[in-house]
Amino acid sequence: MKNTLTHKTAFLSWLAIYPVINIVSYFFDDLLMQIPLLVRTLILSAVLVPLMTYVIMPIYTKLFEKWLEKE
Repeated sequence: MKNTLTHKTAFLSWLAIYPVINIVSYFFDDLLMQIPLLVRTLILSAVLVPLMTYVIMPIYTKLFEKWLEKE
Protein backbone atom coordinates (compact mmCIF):
# COMPACT_ATOMS: atom_id res chain seq x y z
CA MET A 1 0.00 0.00 0.00
CA LYS A 2 2.75 2.47 0.88
CA ASN A 3 4.37 1.98 -2.54
CA THR A 4 1.07 2.68 -4.31
CA LEU A 5 0.54 5.83 -2.26
CA THR A 6 4.05 7.00 -3.10
CA HIS A 7 3.39 6.55 -6.81
CA LYS A 8 0.06 8.33 -6.56
CA THR A 9 1.59 11.20 -4.61
CA ALA A 10 4.42 11.53 -7.13
CA PHE A 11 1.93 11.58 -10.02
CA LEU A 12 -0.24 14.12 -8.21
CA SER A 13 2.80 16.34 -7.59
CA TRP A 14 3.67 16.23 -11.29
CA LEU A 15 0.04 16.92 -12.20
CA ALA A 16 0.12 20.00 -9.98
CA ILE A 17 3.54 21.39 -10.89
CA TYR A 18 3.28 20.97 -14.67
CA PRO A 19 0.63 23.66 -15.24
CA VAL A 20 2.25 26.00 -12.72
CA ILE A 21 5.61 25.82 -14.50
CA ASN A 22 3.91 26.43 -17.83
CA ILE A 23 1.97 29.42 -16.52
CA VAL A 24 5.08 30.96 -14.96
CA SER A 25 7.04 30.34 -18.16
CA TYR A 26 4.32 31.84 -20.32
CA PHE A 27 4.05 35.07 -18.36
CA PHE A 28 7.63 35.57 -17.14
CA ASP A 29 9.87 33.79 -19.65
CA ASP A 30 11.15 36.97 -21.34
CA LEU A 31 12.08 38.46 -17.99
CA LEU A 32 13.53 35.25 -16.56
CA MET A 33 15.69 34.53 -19.60
CA GLN A 34 17.63 37.74 -18.90
CA ILE A 35 18.74 36.41 -15.51
CA PRO A 36 21.68 33.98 -15.20
CA LEU A 37 20.62 30.33 -14.93
CA LEU A 38 21.65 29.78 -11.30
CA VAL A 39 19.88 32.92 -10.12
CA ARG A 40 16.82 32.08 -12.25
CA THR A 41 16.50 28.59 -10.75
CA LEU A 42 17.05 30.01 -7.27
CA ILE A 43 14.19 32.48 -7.76
CA LEU A 44 11.89 29.93 -9.34
CA SER A 45 12.46 27.34 -6.63
CA ALA A 46 12.07 29.97 -3.88
CA VAL A 47 8.66 30.88 -5.32
CA LEU A 48 7.39 27.52 -6.57
CA VAL A 49 8.26 25.29 -3.60
CA PRO A 50 6.25 27.28 -1.02
CA LEU A 51 3.45 27.81 -3.55
CA MET A 52 3.25 24.07 -4.17
CA THR A 53 3.59 23.13 -0.49
CA TYR A 54 1.15 25.57 1.07
CA VAL A 55 -1.32 26.41 -1.70
CA ILE A 56 -1.51 24.00 -4.60
CA MET A 57 -0.82 20.58 -3.06
CA PRO A 58 -3.39 20.99 -0.26
CA ILE A 59 -6.00 21.79 -2.92
CA TYR A 60 -4.98 18.83 -5.09
CA THR A 61 -4.80 16.51 -2.08
CA LYS A 62 -8.33 17.49 -1.13
CA LEU A 63 -9.59 17.11 -4.71
CA PHE A 64 -7.99 13.66 -5.11
CA GLU A 65 -8.55 12.52 -1.53
CA LYS A 66 -10.62 9.43 -2.38
CA TRP A 67 -8.23 8.34 -5.14
CA LEU A 68 -5.25 8.68 -2.82
CA GLU A 69 -6.93 6.55 -0.15
CA LYS A 70 -7.75 3.67 -2.54
CA GLU A 71 -5.29 0.84 -2.95
